[in-house]
Amino acid sequence: MLDHLFLQVADVEASLAFYERVFAPIGMREVLRFPHPDGFEVGLAGPEGRPAFWLSPAAGPETREVHLAFTAADRHAVDAVHEAALAAGIEVLHAPREWPDYHPGYYGVFLRDLDGHNVEAVHHGSEPAAG
Repeated sequence: MLDHLFLQVADVEASLAFYERVFAPIGMREVLRFPHPDGFEVGLAGPEGRPAFWLSPAAGPETREVHLAFTAADRHAVDAVHEAALAAGIEVLHAPREWPDYHPGYYGVFLRDLDGHNVEAVHHGSEPAAG
């Protein structure tokens, strides 16, 4: 349903470093960068290579929490995102686990990004968690 999403952030460079480091296990990387009157906008892509997630300078000081969920190929990738977040000192809202109230096989980790957004890596499947 969604083609792409722009997220306004206080510091594009810092947010870019956060997303590339923490979500590297699911293949997230910068693929495009455009000038912006207040700095630059950056497009990030997953393994498919299409920039669907964009970071741009905030239009003002107010930030409202956004919830973003990024698809992970398997439970191991969700666990790897969690490990990267811990290594980076990122706040973990919910450690990786199955969320059966969403649906059987919904396995996700929830984190707080640098602007206070609730960001998630999720796998929709039924394989057991990597041990």
